[in-house]
Amino acid sequence: MQAVIIVGGGMVGLSLALMLAKQNIKVKLLEAIRYPDYGAADDIPYHSSFDARNSALSRRSVQIYQELGLWDKLQQYATPIYQVHISEQGSFGKAKLINQHEGVESFGQVIENAWLGRVLLTEVRQTTNIELIDGVQVTSLKQDVEQAYLTVKREEETFELSTALVIAADGRDSFCRQAIGIGVDVHDYDQVAIVTTVQTSKPHQHVGFERFSALGPLALLPLPGEYRRSVVWPVKKGTEQEWLGEHNEQHFLNALQQTYGDRAGKFIKTGQRFCYPLTQVLAHKQVVGRVVLMGNAAHTIHPVAGQGFNLCLRDAHVLIRYLSHQFQQQQDLGDTQVLMAYEKARLNDQQKVIFFCDRVVKGFSNNNPLLKFARNTGLLAFDFIPGVKPLIANFAMGLRA
Repeated sequence: MQAVIIVGGGMVGLSLALMLAKQNIKVKLLEAIRYPDYGAADDIPYHSSFDARNSALSRRSVQIYQELGLWDKLQQYATPIYQVHISEQGSFGKAKLINQHEGVESFGQVIENAWLGRVLLTEVRQTTNIELIDGVQVTSLKQDVEQAYLTVKREEETFELSTALVIAADGRDSFCRQAIGIGVDVHDYDQVAIVTTVQTSKPHQHVGFERFSALGPLALLPLPGEYRRSVVWPVKKGTEQEWLGEHNEQHFLNALQQTYGDRAGKFIKTGQRFCYPLTQVLAHKQVVGRVVLMGNAAHTIHPVAGQGFNLCLRDAHVLIRYLSHQFQQQQDLGDTQVLMAYEKARLNDQQKVIFFCDRVVKGFSNNNPLLKFARNTGLLAFDFIPGVKPLIANFAMGLRA
């Protein structure tokens, strides 16, 4: 049987390839950028597909990596979240989730994308039924009732590939999505995310903070090392230069201190800050013929609540279930009806997560006094109304997908 072709070798593409390989399905994985050659154990050069950002892996995502046999390798780079504190700067509303109260070991694990990417890439390179082809551009994607056909270019060399199934995981601006004529709905949040790592005087004690401030919703999450924390801070587009560069380090630390108060102690040091534009991009379809969209090619969402990558992993896990059944029955892996059944099966979970993240961003970006009072009352109610916490906790952990 022909190899499935995955276009896009970021964290979703690498994870997908390993899931397919575990089902004994052959894979060709195409990536536009040359992957790094890792040297020493502590050497993690950033790559465009797994960069300076961090991922808060939900409990369901951890379970998926456990099923792949990868969690033991990932865990050494991950930090569990035992508590989540949610609040709004200058307001009375506060809410808290504690793992022991919800009967779970943790709410998830925070891992730096550079480490996650390194572990995934190393595993892919060691897997015999995955052919990794990096440094290539897909310049054409066409299909008929029997096959999908790709034209691939590497420098001056051009070659043709064909397959029963193409999985397009080539990002927010997906070439494959455009090539097969799938349109998108785009919403620009007029924000960029400032991403970095900070050191604080108080140990993080495995507590994650979500702090809604006048500048934007600020996430502070624990990292390996007792005093290291990741920062993801969406700010208004056009103001990002105020926070970037060595000369702005103390200004950035002062802003964090003002926003958080003494909850984390003193913000002592910050690493290099990076910025990423924030837009919501939703494909009108996720399946056309023998091509299925995956990851940010299907849905790019706001990072608030850290749901994006977890949603993509759940998509991948369900797709593999459909493809595994086809493979075991020696049936067509690119059967459009099967792929459309996958798409239908995932819509409910996707729509809930997309709606939730979008509402949180817009709801906490509005400074109308009545709305501000309502949302802070809601945060207080979250702490006191029976049954609400387990519902929200399970949603955040990906256990109600």
